[in-house]
Amino acid sequence: MSNNSVIKGLCSLVFATLLLGACTSRPEEPKVLVFSKTDGYYHESIPEGIQAITELGKQNDFLVESTKNADMFTEELLKEYSAVIFLNTTGDVLNNNQQAVFERYIQAGGGFVGIHAAADTEYDWNWYGKMVGGYFVDHPGINDPHPNVQQGDLDVIDRTNPSTSFLPEKWTRTDEWYSYKNLNPDVNVLITLDESSYQGGEDMGEHPIAWYHEYDGGRAFYTGSGHTKASYKEELYLKHVLEGIKYAIGDNKILDYSSAQSKIVPDADRFEKVNLVVGEFKEPTEMTILPNLDVLISQRRGENHAL
Repeated sequence: MSNNSVIKGLCSLVFATLLLGACTSRPEEPKVLVFSKTDGYYHESIPEGIQAITELGKQNDFLVESTKNADMFTEELLKEYSAVIFLNTTGDVLNNNQQAVFERYIQAGGGFVGIHAAADTEYDWNWYGKMVGGYFVDHPGINDPHPNVQQGDLDVIDRTNPSTSFLPEKWTRTDEWYSYKNLNPDVNVLITLDESSYQGGEDMGEHPIAWYHEYDGGRAFYTGSGHTKASYKEELYLKHVLEGIKYAIGDNKILDYSSAQSKIVPDADRFEKVNLVVGEFKEPTEMTILPNLDVLISQRRGENHAL
């Protein structure tokens, strides 16, 4: 084979690779959804958080939309977003169908960012708990007399990540410090909390407070800071959040729902009711289907009817 043939072959391969990348990336700038529905404690800093993230988007070339409406969690709508940010959500914020839609979104390659009380959300949804990385268990002031917002020291244990590379090794700031349960051991911990630097709350020993990981086909980033309004004015904290959002956005690829495994919950009205018998029964108590597919119904007074 001539050198020219080899060069042409390599050029064709490079062109095909670039074309494939262009076809899988969105043609428009990334768009993220800030979701802030609460079914429990409402953080008064939510409006400041939405405003700050909106400004980050304007300064860093991604669009930001916000909602408290869980009806936005449909496949048709979510597929337009490169990442979804749970900003201080609390309690049960999604129904079963919406949960399945969000699972499919992540499985298709979507991104997730959890801020502070995102860990105080959806305790009965194990998939979510593993994605966010852990569940809130308490903070100072719940089971002790200490103030809930205190100054604390954060140990930045991974300074190679873009969300922490600019931070000091010992980062001192004021916030509400969460303790966690059911921590996912597969997350990559970025920052831990020095429990000796503040008072109250449940001691964890090793106390992660920010982490990231690839999860079920997508990408998830969580930071435990973000309770206070002042947080959303802090340059270092906002840059930390910004880089987490960039991680969740990833390469801004078009979602691939062929990779989604979760099943959409069927609509409740998908069945049609048909009356087989009218007026035949009084106090039916049991029903069984016989091998020949007849239906046997027993009544409280002892009568049996076959249909």
